[in-house]
Amino acid sequence: MPGPYRKPLRAALFRRRQPPGQQDKQGQSRGSKAQKAPYPPLEAYQLTAELKLNLEQLQRIFAKCSDVVHRDFYLGQAIKAAIFYIDGLADKKLIEDTLMRTLQQAPPQLARDLADKTRELAAVMETVMPMTDVAVVDNMGAVVKHVLDGDTVLLLDGYNKGVALSTRSWEHRAIDEPITESVVRGPRESFIESLRTNTALLRRRLKTPSLKMELVCLGRYTMTNIVITYIEDLADPAVVREVRQRLERIQIDGILESAYIEELIEDNPSSPFPQIDHTERPDKVVAALLEGRVGILVDNTPFALIVPTLFVQFIQSSEDYYERYYLSSFLRLARFVALNIALLLPAAYVAVSTFHQEMLPTNLLVKLASQREGIPFPAVVEAIMLELTFELLREAGVRLPRPVGQALSIVGALVIGEAAVSAGLVSPSMVIVVALTGISSFAIPSFAMAITLRLLRFIMLILAGTLGFYGIMLGLLAILVHLNTLRSFGVPYLAPVTPWNFSDFKDVLVRVPRWAMNSRPSQIGYRDPVRQGAGLKPTPPASSNPPPGEGRS
Repeated sequence: MPGPYRKPLRAALFRRRQPPGQQDKQGQSRGSKAQKAPYPPLEAYQLTAELKLNLEQLQRIFAKCSDVVHRDFYLGQAIKAAIFYIDGLADKKLIEDTLMRTLQQAPPQLARDLADKTRELAAVMETVMPMTDVAVVDNMGAVVKHVLDGDTVLLLDGYNKGVALSTRSWEHRAIDEPITESVVRGPRESFIESLRTNTALLRRRLKTPSLKMELVCLGRYTMTNIVITYIEDLADPAVVREVRQRLERIQIDGILESAYIEELIEDNPSSPFPQIDHTERPDKVVAALLEGRVGILVDNTPFALIVPTLFVQFIQSSEDYYERYYLSSFLRLARFVALNIALLLPAAYVAVSTFHQEMLPTNLLVKLASQREGIPFPAVVEAIMLELTFELLREAGVRLPRPVGQALSIVGALVIGEAAVSAGLVSPSMVIVVALTGISSFAIPSFAMAITLRLLRFIMLILAGTLGFYGIMLGLLAILVHLNTLRSFGVPYLAPVTPWNFSDFKDVLVRVPRWAMNSRPSQIGYRDPVRQGAGLKPTPPASSNPPPGEGRS
């Protein structure tokens, strides 16, 4: 670099090492100077034609980085060149066996063209490079970004531009069966931590150029790649624009998982209900894209985000669309029953046993009274104790190694429950209620919604223990009012129940047959509402036997 640019770049790289109050040569504090005249980013510093200066700056940037490899050589035994890459992110065998051999054995005429600058650098590189993905870079920011992404950057003496070569190759987990969303029938592939592998899984299922994938980089230190994917013909441009704007205004040190994004772009962050769906199933993301939704893929995590999201999505399972419609409808209705049990059963038991005993048959009331005889705690305290114990056992089972965790969650629940009943601390009926509540919470397909129900269950318990069924109704009304005010990227959270839309109700409580699902959700896929042709219902032939005297073809 020329003299005037060398010192500012060095100061920009090392300015955070100085104490905030240290005085500079002009008598100003470093902190106040940074606020008045901040140093420009690395993208503002252009490469120079002197290879030595470029190498000095890169070595300062990657100082104390033992995994950064720098190698000098001569291209075609005539032009001095250098490459930079990170060992572990770049394919070292490809670089040594293919790239270096090709460059060192370049034809003499090519070396003379480069030395005399009779041809453009990009044109020369396209003829000699063994890689297909080649990009020309002209500033330090682009060079550093490509190196950190796993590419190899080639710099030539006499050129103020470099070449970034795609040599990315790192160890990653193999594509396996989804762990959190397992199904009996359906695809067995799941997303992994590699972003390009995840985008390829979507491309395999959506073979159309209308599938768009916009790249965004977030995180000052992690520089995490994020892909916004949608079908251009179906997605609402306003939603896509809103997703892009919400992502671009994020200023954060690092993005380690898609949950970081989820908390920063949702409409109501104070709500306990999830407003953005996350999944590790490619088929679920593709189904959402075909409805006009937008997907967000984050590098280094197997969980993708889907927006906009409705409440009913958290009760639906991917398997609902792979089984016969009457079986899927029955299971979906069972999940709605399980949702109500997981939220209200302990509260209803406490309200009845404490305030509304007249609602029970006499025989059942006598049984419950005899079981509670000698119990030292009120019903609400008893329920909260058992619920907390159940939650602790479940959490311990998740954190421990899988074989040990399964044994702890099963044996621990049996032993502690039996011991508590034998000691007279809790009643057998309360143990049954808590166990049935826990089983019902496991039936919710979405883990995020199940956690929300677990949290709200304690609030409903306290309301039931203080006000009875009146408190339960107040809690339910508050929940319904809150749900009715929620939006997910402008779409009502309770659609199509409110606002009511009968045509969209075919995939809420039940799933109608495939041949009857002719339209996309009206709130989301309005740009192309027709999903399939009409008259697809199968009908038997007019006659199963051929006419007499005619054979079957």
